[in-house]
Amino acid sequence: MTLSPSPRSVLDRLRGHHIGAYGLLVLAALLFLVFSLALPETFPTRDNISSILSNQSIPALLALGATIPIATGRFDLSIGYGLGLAHVMVMQLIVNVGWPWPLACLVVVCGGAVAGALNGVIVEFGQIDSFIATLGTGSMMYAVTGWITDGGRIVPGPNGLPAAFTGLYDSRFLGLPVPAFYVLAVTAVLWLVLERLPLGRYLYVIGSNPRAAGMLGIPTHRYSVYAFAGSGLVVGFAGVLLAAQQQTGNPSVGLDYLLPAFVGALLGSTTIRPGRANALGTLVAVAVLAVGLAGIGQLGAQFWATPLFNGATLLIAVGLAGYSARRRLRTGATATRHAPDEPSAVPAKDSHP
Repeated sequence: MTLSPSPRSVLDRLRGHHIGAYGLLVLAALLFLVFSLALPETFPTRDNISSILSNQSIPALLALGATIPIATGRFDLSIGYGLGLAHVMVMQLIVNVGWPWPLACLVVVCGGAVAGALNGVIVEFGQIDSFIATLGTGSMMYAVTGWITDGGRIVPGPNGLPAAFTGLYDSRFLGLPVPAFYVLAVTAVLWLVLERLPLGRYLYVIGSNPRAAGMLGIPTHRYSVYAFAGSGLVVGFAGVLLAAQQQTGNPSVGLDYLLPAFVGALLGSTTIRPGRANALGTLVAVAVLAVGLAGIGQLGAQFWATPLFNGATLLIAVGLAGYSARRRLRTGATATRHAPDEPSAVPAKDSHP
C-alpha cells in the first residue's frame, strides 16, 4: 500500500521547484525592469540591448565552454589562458604568417579542441586534480602566448584585416549583433548534447558518482576527456571571435574573462535544472550578469564595481549550489523516513541478471 502525499506537500514541492528553476530568470527580468525605470532614456533602448548582446557574447561562450567539464565534476581553469592564446594565434597566422583567415580560424578552433583533450588526458590518466592540472597547463599556455608575441602586440598592416574576418563580430542579422546568434547556436547544441543524447547522460552520471559510472560500464576517463575537448573547442571559437573584435593580438587579454565565465557556469547550475550544470541555466546566468553590469555601469559605478559584482555573484552562486544540494539531501531523507514499511512500497531489485 502506497501512501499518497498530501496536497499541501505537493504544492510546497512544486512551489520550491519553480522558484529554484525559474527564479534566476525572473531576477533577470526584474533587473532589466528596475534599470529601465531608473534609466528610461538609455537602458531600454535598442542600441543598449545590442551593445549588451555584443559585449557579453564572448563571456557567454566561455561560460558555456566551462559548463561542459563542470557537468563531469571537473573544472578547467585554463580557459582564460586558452582564450588569450587562441586569439593571439589567429592574429599571428593571419598577419605575420599570411594564412587565409578561414584556414587560420579553423586551425585555431581545432587546436583548442586538441588542447582541451590534452587537459583531459592529464587530469584523467595523470590522476591530477583538475584545479591543479588546468592551472598548470593554463600557465604554460600563457607562456606560449608571450613567446609568440614577444611580450608585445600583433598589429595588422596598413591594409588592416580582411573585412569578412572582422565581420564575424561586427555583422548584424535581423537587426541584432551576429555574436548573439553564435551564443544561441552553441547553447542549443550544448543543450541537445547534455539533455537529449547518451553522451550528456554519461557526463552527468560521471559528475554525480564516478564510481557508480564505472560500475555501470561507462568509460569515465574517455568521456571526461571528451568534456575537456568540447570545452577547448568552444574556447577556440571564442578566441577567434575575440580576435575579430579586438583586431590586435594582445597577450594580456583573456585572464579577465576567467572569473565571469565561472560565475556564469556555476550560477547557471542553480537554475533551470538546479543542482547540475546545464546550457540554458548558464545562458540565464550570463543574462543576469550582463544586465546587472550594464545597469551599474550606466549608473556611474567606478571601475572596481565590475570585479566586486563578479566576485560577490560567484560567492552567491556557490552558496546557492551548496544550499540546493543540501536541500535535495534533506528532501530525500524525509521522503525515505515517511515511506511506508510494506515491502510492496519499494520495488525489490532482481538478484538475477
